[in-house]
Amino acid sequence: MAVRTPDPDPDDLPDEPRLPSDLGMSGLGAVPGGSANPAWLTEIELAEARRRLPMLYVEAVPVRTDGTGQVTQVGILLRSTSVGELVRTIVSGRVRHGETVRDALYRHLENDLGPMAFPQVPPSPAPFTVAEYFPLPGVTAFHDDRQHAVSLAYVVPVTGTCEPRQDALEVTWMTPEEAASDAVADEMEGGRGTLVRMALASVGALR
Repeated sequence: MAVRTPDPDPDDLPDEPRLPSDLGMSGLGAVPGGSANPAWLTEIELAEARRRLPMLYVEAVPVRTDGTGQVTQVGILLRSTSVGELVRTIVSGRVRHGETVRDALYRHLENDLGPMAFPQVPPSPAPFTVAEYFPLPGVTAFHDDRQHAVSLAYVVPVTGTCEPRQDALEVTWMTPEEAASDAVADEMEGGRGTLVRMALASVGALR
């Protein structure tokens, strides 16, 4: 199953319906809807960049922990694809030009989990792995039929209330064992079931 790497940016188009792909600069150097980001790409420019360059992403596995710091629950998102198929996934999106990795993590966590999730991102976040997505299946465990994407993957504790928005339909909180199961992995896009297992192993949550 092809991976879908969403990058919702509702603030860039306050007066226009949000499209699933990047909306970009007009011929006068402004972005439709009033965005001031001069690095925003049109759909044509984005497709060309994806054809020629690796794209940088951040991904986050949201977790809840107990008083000792042990992971007790894992948040798995449910999304609907463009063809109406329901798939499970994790928080994911591109890093913008001029944006720090930490800021990108916060932005995508808020986009997918809502502003009251209160993610605990350290000052200098370190990924538990670097996942490489290729358009040709079988190169790695991860697949994205649109592009070559390099993703910095993190485990992020959240302490607040998660209310999915954008194209995330819901977040399901599972035990580490449930999240790492074959049944959940089969429902996840682009090999992300493997990424969830790697995330849980990195924090000692798999027995």
